[in-house]
Amino acid sequence: MIIGVPKEIKDHEYRVGLIPATVFELVRYGHEVLVEQGAGEGCGISDEDYKKAGAKIVSRALDLYKNAEMIVKVKEPLEEEYSLLQEEQILFTYLHLAPIRSLVDELLSRKVTGIAYETITDENGRLPLLAPMSEVAGRMAPLVGAYYLQRPYGGRGVLLGGVPGVPPGDVVIIGGGIVGFNAAKVALGMGARVTILEKNIDRMRFIDDVFGGAVTTLASNYHNLEAALKRADLLIGAVLIPGHSAPKLVTREMLSLMKKGAIIVDVAVDQGGCFETTRPTTHSNPVYEVDGVLHYCVANMPGAVPRTSTFALVNATTPYVIEIANLGFVEAVKQNRSLFEGVNTFKGYLTCKAVAESQDREYTPLDTLL
Repeated sequence: MIIGVPKEIKDHEYRVGLIPATVFELVRYGHEVLVEQGAGEGCGISDEDYKKAGAKIVSRALDLYKNAEMIVKVKEPLEEEYSLLQEEQILFTYLHLAPIRSLVDELLSRKVTGIAYETITDENGRLPLLAPMSEVAGRMAPLVGAYYLQRPYGGRGVLLGGVPGVPPGDVVIIGGGIVGFNAAKVALGMGARVTILEKNIDRMRFIDDVFGGAVTTLASNYHNLEAALKRADLLIGAVLIPGHSAPKLVTREMLSLMKKGAIIVDVAVDQGGCFETTRPTTHSNPVYEVDGVLHYCVANMPGAVPRTSTFALVNATTPYVIEIANLGFVEAVKQNRSLFEGVNTFKGYLTCKAVAESQDREYTPLDTLL
């Protein structure tokens, strides 16, 4: 199989879909790997590194897309990349289709086989390809929140860790999954008072046990959320419903409960965000203010630490890339149920029920098409 690795073009996106070690393995299995010139430079991987691993360097994205049977990316294609997609090509990347109707239209019209990292599900119901970036984004959230809490950057001038005689800042995290757990770990390490709102009682027990009671857990309901908003200096949105648009848990009206100069970091922005006032931002222009509350809603947070993020992601994606290349798409999804769950579009049909429900489209089970 011919595998193509394009250079990401999203604002300040420095990650890359494959590393030289994976290229070496694919070439060893007899596959051809095309890498766009400069694709790995942002995370410290040179074209020469790829060539030594056996890749061919391609100077134009157009040539790469025209020749590759499978495209391995990090982020979903942007509108300027839509025309590059080839009929019945395999696209393996984060897709986050629920809030992007135009991308669904393109994938369906071009009959692209769209496999989404974020919906691949293992036998225990976990999301193995979403987990690495959730860990990164979760650990980044308190750091960026602490930065923007500084008065020169629009915040209320609170040091999360406090100092002797002055209480620490309050960090409230909505959702106790991988993002929320990792955000709590870093916020607690910074000395903040940390509260997690979570619906699953078993998850709350787990969090309480791991942190030895140092993190306050609350049942996620309207009453507790209102109370938490009033005391939050930093509010982190960490809610995920796989494939679906994120639920809007905090309305604009509820922002009036928050302190002026408080910070919101919405890690769920890829799936539409869990705040009514969320809109995607970029690393070039990361924040905006609504009713006195600063919002950080960068849709590719891990792209700011591309060296860590790329290697963490590719460690997880490599077995799937090799399996698809070695077996071909159809046989791979027949043999690997986790990969099967990742298929969002195939032969012009929408095969992810969650995306179909989010966009009120027709859903076609994948097993009826194979």
